[in-house]
Amino acid sequence: MYLLISLFSILILISAVYVEYIIGAKPCVLCKYQRLPYIASIFICYFGYNNLKYNIWMYFLIITFVISFIISGYHVGIENNIFPEFSGCSLDNSDILDKDQLLQSLKEIPPNCKDVTFRILGFSLATINVLISLIIVIITTFKVYEKKNG
Repeated sequence: MYLLISLFSILILISAVYVEYIIGAKPCVLCKYQRLPYIASIFICYFGYNNLKYNIWMYFLIITFVISFIISGYHVGIENNIFPEFSGCSLDNSDILDKDQLLQSLKEIPPNCKDVTFRILGFSLATINVLISLIIVIITTFKVYEKKNG
């Protein structure tokens, strides 16, 4: 189970980098935050795989992907105008006094969190992440329950 989740996490991170750098779809702030649980899951899976007798690593995986589900669910809510954007998603150039600084900051602006820059089969990557996170939480919870009850 640990190997499968870690390989899946690596594949998702490679895909995100591919979409960003090869295809050229710039990620928003929340898109970048959604990568963090996958990075964490690789380390959790490493420790879990090397300590198979301890079930605590599965609980850490469940918590990690619940967090991933919440972040991506919030992102989907922003994309569909259900939730307001948080301050990290919007541009704030109020402290810029020089026009050169303003031009430079405009070049570095990440996309707005409600703007979907890339879709697969009509679904935003945040929507796909909600589904993936939910599936991993369900399967991992089932495995913990199965191991606990023999």
